[in-house]
Amino acid sequence: MANLKGLFKDTAIYGLSSIVGRFLNYLLVPLYTHYMPKASGDYGVSTNMYAYTALFFAILTFGMETTLFRYANDEREQPDTVFTTGLAMVGSLAALFLLLLFSFIGPISNYLGYAEHPEYLLMMATVVALDALQALPFCYLRFQHRPIRFMSLKMGFIFLNIALNLIFFILLGKTSVFYVFFINLLCTGFITFFFVPDLLKIRWKFDGQLLRRMLSYSWPILLLSVMGILNQVADKILFPKVYPDEAQANVELGVYGSCVKIAMIMAMITQAFRFAYEPIVFAKAKDADKNEYYALGMKYFVIFTLLAFLCVVGYMPLLQHLIGEEYREGLQVVPIVMAAEIMMGIYFNLSFWYKLIDKTIYGALFSLAGCVVLLAVNVWGIPHYSYMACAWGGVAGYGTAMLLSYFVGCRLNPIPYPIRSMAGYTVVAAVLYYAMTLFPTDWPMWQSLVLSTFLILAYCAVIYWCELRRKAHKCV
Repeated sequence: MANLKGLFKDTAIYGLSSIVGRFLNYLLVPLYTHYMPKASGDYGVSTNMYAYTALFFAILTFGMETTLFRYANDEREQPDTVFTTGLAMVGSLAALFLLLLFSFIGPISNYLGYAEHPEYLLMMATVVALDALQALPFCYLRFQHRPIRFMSLKMGFIFLNIALNLIFFILLGKTSVFYVFFINLLCTGFITFFFVPDLLKIRWKFDGQLLRRMLSYSWPILLLSVMGILNQVADKILFPKVYPDEAQANVELGVYGSCVKIAMIMAMITQAFRFAYEPIVFAKAKDADKNEYYALGMKYFVIFTLLAFLCVVGYMPLLQHLIGEEYREGLQVVPIVMAAEIMMGIYFNLSFWYKLIDKTIYGALFSLAGCVVLLAVNVWGIPHYSYMACAWGGVAGYGTAMLLSYFVGCRLNPIPYPIRSMAGYTVVAAVLYYAMTLFPTDWPMWQSLVLSTFLILAYCAVIYWCELRRKAHKCV
């Protein structure tokens, strides 16, 4: 129970940095969609470029974040040695990445469609390399249960990023996506220096044998991470190459990318939960009640993500103002993308069974299967259905990985997840969502918000009543 309380406490702190940070970054969405006209395609360029950086971040970190938790919690290893050995590995990989990209920037920029703007690639490659270097220090702060330090650095980046964007776009009147990348580079480089005091306090030691063991554990996680990231960004990478109208591709991608920002509320919740939950899961692996704890964590995750889903779709008449009016034609993707994010979060919770028994290869295989399904839906659907195919591709991909992980886990490392109650709550949320879609579009905004609030409170009442009864019967 103490661990569960610690989970809620750390989730609240990590969630504060994630939710407040994402909310403040939402302020940049109306800024960009106002100053970067839809017809320019600049927001589509930004969406495409950040998809590439997410993919290469996963490659450069090489699964070392989860690996750090696995070996730092091993009583036979020194946590500082685990950290410094992993950091040396990631740092070397990041340096090699930059060397290769700067050496072959011409052909690379031509292939990716940025022949006229290779500076975009150079700036964002440097950003992703610095982000990879920061990943393990951030991870070590989580291992040390220092969420305040973690939050202060994350928030420092966010506030600096927002301030510079406001200066460049509003005060200086800049309208090019170049300044989005330039500001990101400045902020990432600035925050990197704040890790110096933490790094100076650590006893540095490189252990080659330990690195070999870590790599044997991390390479399947690398595949898992790459496949997982591809499930999130493959549609944004593929879109300009698959969409039949090359001139219009970045315009359509910009509409999709801006509307997806609203759906990312679900991603924040999942990320906050992961930051707090992952260290506790590995620390609790030896406890007798671990399976009951994992089942309880899954149930609460489903409850709160369904609540978030209803809040977003219910308050869409208000939230739509986060993006520029000419971009709002793509808002129909929001519920679909949020459903995909819930599946991704469930898949993350299911992933611990193979991580705890050192069978991470299963995660790579599940994610690979999901990625193949997603790619197939996108390649076939984008030419016919534009960005709607991207949204449904996410559902198909995450759904595939989620179901494979659950059914294989039931055989190899069963955990008594409360499937019946989670399925019941999902049905309740689906019925309430359907009721929200029946509201006439010409209603005043206040009327839609009031009725949506009533339906959301009805969901909360159902959860409270069911959980109260369950607690009385001492059920999970």
